[in-house]
Amino acid sequence: MAPDGAPPQRQPLWFLLVLASASAGGAVAYVPFLTMLVPVRITEIAQGENVASLAYVTFAGAIVASLANIAFGWLSDRSGRRRIWIAAGLVLSAGLLVVAGRAGSVSALILAIMAWQVGLNMMLGPIAAWAGDCVPDEQKGLLGGLFSFAPALGALSGAVVTVPGLIADDSRPIAVALASAAMVLPALILGGGRRQLPLMAPDFDPLPRSRANGPLHSRSAIVRMWLSRLLVQIAEASLFAFLLFWLASLSPRFDQSFAARLFTMVLWVAVPLSLLVGRWSDRTARPIMPLAATAALSSAGLVMMAAIDGEEAAIAGYLLFAAASTIFLALHSGQTLRALPRPQHRGRDLGLFNLTNTIPSLIFPWFTLLLVPMFGYAGLFAVLAALAALAAVLLAGISRRT
Repeated sequence: MAPDGAPPQRQPLWFLLVLASASAGGAVAYVPFLTMLVPVRITEIAQGENVASLAYVTFAGAIVASLANIAFGWLSDRSGRRRIWIAAGLVLSAGLLVVAGRAGSVSALILAIMAWQVGLNMMLGPIAAWAGDCVPDEQKGLLGGLFSFAPALGALSGAVVTVPGLIADDSRPIAVALASAAMVLPALILGGGRRQLPLMAPDFDPLPRSRANGPLHSRSAIVRMWLSRLLVQIAEASLFAFLLFWLASLSPRFDQSFAARLFTMVLWVAVPLSLLVGRWSDRTARPIMPLAATAALSSAGLVMMAAIDGEEAAIAGYLLFAAASTIFLALHSGQTLRALPRPQHRGRDLGLFNLTNTIPSLIFPWFTLLLVPMFGYAGLFAVLAALAALAAVLLAGISRRT
C-alpha cells in the first residue's frame, strides 16, 4: 500500500489487466447464460409462453441482484476485505449456474436464478469496490476502457458455447462456470497488497463539495451520472434480453448462433475504441464528454432501428447502438469510481449505482409487454431512443463544467 498521506501511485498495466479480467469473469458468467442459455431453456419448458416467462425470470433475478450487490458491497466495506468475498461468490455462483441450467420448470428456474444472483453479486460487488481501492483517478479512463473487455468476452463465450456440436447442451452451463473461474482467479492469486491508503482514507465532508474539489463531486453531478446510466441501461437491457426474439422477428435465419456472433463482433469493435477514448479522457482530463457523445450515438442507432425498413438497415442500427452503448457503459464504470464521494462507503455506494444495472430489468419487461404488442419493436425502439437522448443531455450539463 502507498503510505498514508502520500499521493496514490499509478498501477502497473498488468494489474489493470487482471482487474479487467476479474470483471470479465462476471460477464462470462451472466452474458451467455442470460442471453442464450436461459431463453433456450425457457423455450423448452415454458410451453409457448416464452416472452412472459422470460419477463418473470428477469424480474425476480433483478430484485435479488439489486439487494445482494448493495449488501455484499457494504459487507466488504465493513470487513475491510474484498478478495474473500470475491472468492466465496465465485464458488457459489459457479455451482448455482449449473443448477439453474438444469431447472425443469419455470418456477424452479426462477428460484435457481434468484439464488445464483446472490452468489454472482457476492463476487461482482467487491470486485468493483476493490478497483476503487487501488486505481488512482488519472488511470480511471484507461480502466474503464479495459472494462469493455467484459461484455466482449461474455459475448465471445456465448458464441463459443452455442456453436452447434461443440458442447453438449447439458454441459454448456458447466463450460460457462469454468470459463468464468479462469477469468477471476488471476486477480485473486496475484492482486494482494495493491490497495492504496490515499484512495481509502475516510471522507466525511458534506455534499455538495466545494468547487475546488471539482464539479464531479457535487450532488447534482452524482445524480446526473446515476440517471444517465439508468436511462442507457434501460435501452441496453431491453435488447440484451430480447435480442433473440427481435432477430427472429426480422428473419427465421437469425438464430441464437447468429445473435451470438453479431454480439461478439460489435463488442470486439467497441473494445479498442473504448481503450482509445478512455486513454484520451485521462490525458485531457475530460472524463464526461465521451459519455455524453456515446449516449447520443446510442440514441441515433435506436432511431435507425425504429425508422428504417430492411434487415440490413436494422442490423446496422443495432451495430451502432451496441458499440456506442458498450463504450458508454465501460467508461461510465471507471468514471463512477472517480465521482463517488466517500471511500469508506465505496462498496455500498457502488451497490447503489449498480441499481442502474438491475432496475432496468424491473422496467423493460413491462415496457416490452406493453409496447411490442401495440406498436411492434419500432415503437419500443423509439421510446428507448428518447431515453438515451435524455442521458446525453444530462451528461452534457456536467461536461460543460469539467
